[in-house]
Amino acid sequence: MSERLDQRHDWTVEEIEALLQSPLMDLLWNAQAVHRTANPGYRVQLASLLSVKTGGCEEDCAYCPQSMHHSSDVTGQPDLEVQAVLDRARVAAEAGADRFCMGWAWREIREGPAFESMLSMVRGVRELGLEACVTAGMLTDTQAERLAEAGLTAYNHNLDTSPEHYDNIITTRTYQERLETLQRVRQAGVTLCCGGIIGMGESLRDRASMLQVLACLDPHPESVPINALVAVEGTPLEAQPSIDPLELVRMVAVARILMPYSRVRLSAGREQLNREAQILCLQAGADSIFYGDSLLTTSNPAVESDRALLAAAGVQASWQEAPAA
Repeated sequence: MSERLDQRHDWTVEEIEALLQSPLMDLLWNAQAVHRTANPGYRVQLASLLSVKTGGCEEDCAYCPQSMHHSSDVTGQPDLEVQAVLDRARVAAEAGADRFCMGWAWREIREGPAFESMLSMVRGVRELGLEACVTAGMLTDTQAERLAEAGLTAYNHNLDTSPEHYDNIITTRTYQERLETLQRVRQAGVTLCCGGIIGMGESLRDRASMLQVLACLDPHPESVPINALVAVEGTPLEAQPSIDPLELVRMVAVARILMPYSRVRLSAGREQLNREAQILCLQAGADSIFYGDSLLTTSNPAVESDRALLAAAGVQASWQEAPAA
């Protein structure tokens, strides 16, 4: 039987900030030790992401080209129907993905035909043998329960940034509302996919504070996406400079140390990393990547390049559930 790691839920911001500032080689060594114990065999989960409802979102997230508040709003693309989504899910499965994530640019889930279609998509994705993940904003207790009954594996609802920096990024939804959404998902028995974005003008302490909120959830989120800002023209953050790739490596490593059994997902911004930086992220503890040629509205490395990356790293794709905490 493999060794079990202790899981803490009482991390302080000061402890996490010290980890983020620790010498890189020491940080990688510590993250590797945790990762190899928690993830024997060094497997990486492949997840595919599809935008079902694109643009026209009521939120004013400063990074997002789907906000109706920004000139970058990509409204005009028709919502995808159930069969079209399931066709894409089948292609993703054939390409090797084992989780299919579906996104709706909503502030909260809408009742009516759109929600019924969402439930049909979740059922159809599960029937294909894939995990099903949805991101669609806030939801009610009843909606969370119905999604659970349909077989939803995970609900994505990112914190985005720290509580302290949050009002600089979003004003149309409070941090507390995000936490309440996570609680509703938990109560329905659906796993959490919850992470954040770096490179939005936040301080190192802000990064530590965001990680502290995640690491103090009990249990930890089953999936933790670590994103780097993709600055899109027409958004308030369009002029924000790209981060140093090693900052992303550090975030991945610290997330792995704090949340040993969570899937740490290398997400948006990965296309900006060269092969060596991506391999460093895998070494630091990333054990899931978005797989395919696009995310919600930004590009992503192509399937063939991802296969070559994993082969070069000697990393095995996983079609297994994440280890139970």
